[in-house]
Amino acid sequence: MLRWTITFVVIAIIAAVLGFGGIAGAAAGIAKIIFYIFIVLFVLSLIKSLIK
Repeated sequence: MLRWTITFVVIAIIAAVLGFGGIAGAAAGIAKIIFYIFIVLFVLSLIKSLIK
């Protein structure tokens, strides 16, 4: 999941440098959502491992 986040961030940076603001904003938004999902799953995994 982090690989996807990094990919979308790189796409956003390249699009911003080339002047494609809409694509850069969309890619950054997608990267942010995927990152938050990763954080939630990571925390749930930590809690699950502490309970067992």
